[in-house]
Amino acid sequence: MIYVKNLITKFIVLMQQWPGLLAVIAFSSGVASYVLVERNESFSQMIAVLLLVSWVWLIIDNWLRDKVKKRFGVTVSPNVMRFALQMVQQESLFFALPFFLAVTSWNHPQAIFTSLIILCALISVVDPIYYKKLASQQVLFTVFHNFALFSVLSVTLPILLNLTTSQSVKIALITAVIFTLPSLGNLMLNARWWRFPILILLLCVLSVGLWQLRSWVPPAALRLTSITISHDVNIKKLKPSDSIKTISSDALHDKGLYSWTAVKAPRGLNEEIFHVWIHNKEIVDRIPLKITGGREEGYRAWTHKVNFPEDAVGQWQVQVETDSGQLIGLTKFNVTL
Repeated sequence: MIYVKNLITKFIVLMQQWPGLLAVIAFSSGVASYVLVERNESFSQMIAVLLLVSWVWLIIDNWLRDKVKKRFGVTVSPNVMRFALQMVQQESLFFALPFFLAVTSWNHPQAIFTSLIILCALISVVDPIYYKKLASQQVLFTVFHNFALFSVLSVTLPILLNLTTSQSVKIALITAVIFTLPSLGNLMLNARWWRFPILILLLCVLSVGLWQLRSWVPPAALRLTSITISHDVNIKKLKPSDSIKTISSDALHDKGLYSWTAVKAPRGLNEEIFHVWIHNKEIVDRIPLKITGGREEGYRAWTHKVNFPEDAVGQWQVQVETDSGQLIGLTKFNVTL
């Protein structure tokens, strides 16, 4: 026990002397998470637990500093806590990044969300920008902090609790809003009391708006490993025929088309998946999938569409979506005369 106390004391003193070391450790572990999370799912679960514990630790940092001082006789500098905050933000962003990179459709508004994660991750490792430009702006820093929390919760909740994409996004959004409330006092110092209810109301309105844009958030726990448009599917071998990119209108109405999909879900598929058929940017059908298969090869399903509009010429898309409308992936084909 004495050895552990001495080790903790030396670590705290070292962090006070070399606070930049925390940033180096955070960046290194973030890169490790980025590289290893897709190769070892148990590793991702372990890191997910550590990340959630670190966020809880940040919430009670003042109480924790008092306990460390009473227990070990060492005063933890607020600077160290700021570096610890930066470390957790870095870890969260870099941990979430590979998940979102793997599932983002870059020709969809999802690209905006993932690009924002990339930008925030880079900001978190560049000290001059992080401390001089970001941390000095209380409003921006609060948004940045809660965005990091929202991102990591969107990833860790499906991993740890097997929640659906919709449930994870909803809980992540509510949690980020709740954790924003203690920051309102710092955002409105010396403000009149009636401004706080108004600010909370605006925060709720903003949250509802963000929920309406949930389709912009890639479903981090799901990945489209294959999607094929074809004339036929070998049901015994569970394989589609050759992929089609262009088809005549006559052939389309004569045979119809199969849309074959394989979805990777490392923690199991707990939600309904849909094929959304889109003609010239207008939705014409939304068909639920009957899922077969397992985790290793991906959950496989297909739909057979034969009911096409009389004038089917033009550009078509088949989007693979969750029941909450979050895009997993898509494919395109053209119908000619």
